[in-house]
Amino acid sequence: METLTLDTKPKTTDFLPLNGTDYIEFYVGNAKQAAHYYKTAFGFQDLAYAGPETGVRDRASYVLQQGKIRLVLTTPLHSDHPISEHIKKHGDGVKVLALWVDDAYDAFKQTTSRGAEPFQEPQTITDENGEVRTSGIKLYGETVHLFIERKNYNGPFLPGYKAMQTAYQPPVAGLLYVDHCVGNVGWHKMDKWVNFYEDIMGFRNILTFDDKMISTEYSALMSKVMSNGNGYVKFPINEPAEGKKKSQIEEYLEFYEGEGVQHMALATDNIVKTVTDLQSRGVEFLTVPTSYYRELTARVGHIDEDLGPLEKLGILVDRDDEGYLLQIFTKPVEDRPTLFFEIIQRKGAKSFGAGNFKALFEAIEREQELRGNL
Repeated sequence: METLTLDTKPKTTDFLPLNGTDYIEFYVGNAKQAAHYYKTAFGFQDLAYAGPETGVRDRASYVLQQGKIRLVLTTPLHSDHPISEHIKKHGDGVKVLALWVDDAYDAFKQTTSRGAEPFQEPQTITDENGEVRTSGIKLYGETVHLFIERKNYNGPFLPGYKAMQTAYQPPVAGLLYVDHCVGNVGWHKMDKWVNFYEDIMGFRNILTFDDKMISTEYSALMSKVMSNGNGYVKFPINEPAEGKKKSQIEEYLEFYEGEGVQHMALATDNIVKTVTDLQSRGVEFLTVPTSYYRELTARVGHIDEDLGPLEKLGILVDRDDEGYLLQIFTKPVEDRPTLFFEIIQRKGAKSFGAGNFKALFEAIEREQELRGNL
């Protein structure tokens, strides 16, 4: 494994300063039902709505929030809408990774001047709560980055949206912010998108995992972790690698019918409480053999948590030079084996759980075998 850190490369001016993830937008077949699911299963809360009742005639969008995480669930209202074509091809999935910036016009200029393909020209949208400036560029597959500048806006979400508060508000589950979002790209395409983030967006490759590090008896993949200058935004990029059988990345590419977002990692400061809560709401997680926990202390050393609840819940632990982390992965949340979620708690660690890769991917392979896709 080759490991790079932020200190191994010379410092450069951050021409694309990012304040964090603004929101993540899904295109889904039924946004009303999807919103109900994310509220019930994950504890998200109503925030805003746009649709025919607010003057938007071609789609309906529900905005949910928990901590600093905002999800937008959008469905088209007619079969000939471009979003309908997206859903027909990919199923429910992530379309927009929106980034919070101080200047959306300059973000567009900086990225397109370096070779990014425009998705949305800079525009200013307004309502009685002020103005938001936005722009966007294309990413892998049909995924896009939108740049959102909201310093002159005090509405609930964006112009065109109205505050939404239904009577059904399940309690939150302790999710705080987006830790990272992972993209799956095609064969031999990882370096192309690593170069995109380095050259066009000013990111750095802070970690590299080759197919020897991320492999099991049957499958392998390669991954590089991209981080912006202040570390607020991280995008690991995965590509398949040769193995005896079909890797999880190949399965994703086959069923999503292209490149796209594989999973989102959501941070918590009490993973035992959060996962216990999510399991009680019906969220299904991958499981690992009990032998994993017999070897855990020898591998990672002392941790603050009691091993009993970690083993009962199936939570994984890994350590780096900065500390340790705890993580767990859901099963796919769609019928197509595409999108899933990671729940992560960092106790100083800045890495991504490399010591858990083998156990994790063997768990994924067990699910692939049940689906007949290994």
